[in-house]
Amino acid sequence: MSETQMHRPTALFGRPFEGSRQAADLIARLDDFLHGELAETVREAHIDHERSVDRTTLLRVWQRSHALGFYGMTLPVEMGGLGLSLLDHVLVKESIYASGSPLAPHVLGELSGPPRVGALARKATPYQMERFILPVAHAEKAICFAMTEADAGSDAGALQTRAVREDGDYVITGRKRFISGSPFADFAVLMASTSENPQVREISAFFVDLKSPGVRVESGYRTMAGQSSTGDIVLDGCRVSAANLIGEPGRGLALALGRITVNRLLHCPAMVGLATVALRDARDYALQRHQFGRAIGQFQAIQHMLADMATDLAAARGLMMATARQIDAGSEARAEASMTKLFCSERAFQIADRAVQIHGGEGIVQGRRVEFLFRMLRMYRVVTGTSEIQRNTIARELLGDLH
Repeated sequence: MSETQMHRPTALFGRPFEGSRQAADLIARLDDFLHGELAETVREAHIDHERSVDRTTLLRVWQRSHALGFYGMTLPVEMGGLGLSLLDHVLVKESIYASGSPLAPHVLGELSGPPRVGALARKATPYQMERFILPVAHAEKAICFAMTEADAGSDAGALQTRAVREDGDYVITGRKRFISGSPFADFAVLMASTSENPQVREISAFFVDLKSPGVRVESGYRTMAGQSSTGDIVLDGCRVSAANLIGEPGRGLALALGRITVNRLLHCPAMVGLATVALRDARDYALQRHQFGRAIGQFQAIQHMLADMATDLAAARGLMMATARQIDAGSEARAEASMTKLFCSERAFQIADRAVQIHGGEGIVQGRRVEFLFRMLRMYRVVTGTSEIQRNTIARELLGDLH
């Protein structure tokens, strides 16, 4: 066994596993993959949380994950998925991020793989399945989801990108902003207005080959997390076949928002997993760091911070799992999913903030994992629906439409 394989994180608390036996077995195999083979890849390629991973390495990770049966686990069963409950899915994803691996987002292809296309399988034509969805499902190609624009973030229907019918095709012009996974994607599921009247909102969805003439990806900027896995997609008269239209014209926004409740919940395991890493790092540092002749973990101020962090983590995790169970039981859980995203993102960031405080000077040095986690978890309060948007949803479910 290599040195990389031996250094597995120790658990924070002992507790019984609350998912299925299938999920427990899957997590055990994923743990071996993350702390064995993938840890070797991280070491050999000098990968860390700050640096973006080159596409050749990513492709190797995707294909190896696919070969082991992990990559497509979220797909429909008829496409090779495992048919996991939402609770099992949440627990599996949490365990991946709690590993602390810099490759955690890529094991299931969350930025660019099967989670992006699984829900589209019911709407896709045979041509679209063969051309776009199956290559992604088989880890041969990568795909991103492109909706956000400079003036269309939370107001998803205010898109300025236009798709105009011309000689049986669509000609698309516009600019998509902050698109996760776009720098290494082959395709995009792209939202554009197909309305002839600019005052009328009619959003349609298209598969777009990012290697087509008239389209380019600009990824020269970095997010505050440091990586460059986000970019802009610029379309300048890009001609797209009508066969690439997903579903019916004007139904793109419904397609994009149709699984928004589940998608909001499924961002939470990443936050909880990363917060677990922050708490674990803070605990370990408190045991190792000595001041005034003893470990700083012996000081009550540090003990109280760790206790608050552990309590926040337990509360966030409990809410996440309760919401997953509720959806599994058939509830729409719109308010609950927004509560979960709001609470997990806010608490996870506070855990990272305290972890930095416990690390002191070491915690504010770039290159330290805890400093990266602070920046990464701060982003989650904005991405995938801001905290303010979540509060709007919760209030609307409580009060109804007041207009």
